Amino acid sequence: QVHLVESGGGLVQPGGSLRLSCAASGSLSRLYGMAWYRQAPGKQRELVARIDTFGTTNYADSVKGRFTISRDIAKKTAYLQMNSLESEDTAVYYCFLGNEVGGYWGQGTQVTVSS
Repeated sequence: QVHLVESGGGLVQPGGSLRLSCAASGSLSRLYGMAWYRQAPGKQRELVARIDTFGTTNYADSVKGRFTISRDIAKKTAYLQMNSLESEDTAVYYCFLGNEVGGYWGQGTQVTVSS
């Protein structure tokens, strides 16, 4: 079983930055990908960024150039650096991990961008 815990959310002004962390625990091989999703009120959950087993990254068009996903394999942790935040980035951000066994979700962390 894999357990994910997100942290780093909070309230930030437009133009500000936040760094989210997702720490994984449990039995993990080195072959897994991680991703960040977000869900705003009244909207569907959407993919924000992902990083695969080999470190290849992909981003939603809305965050390209502003967000960066990274991972520390030794620490079993993924990060999402969010810069130039906009009010439209307000959402609950969820961490996802996928491996050969299945997929796992974190509990989510709230990000609010407001002046």
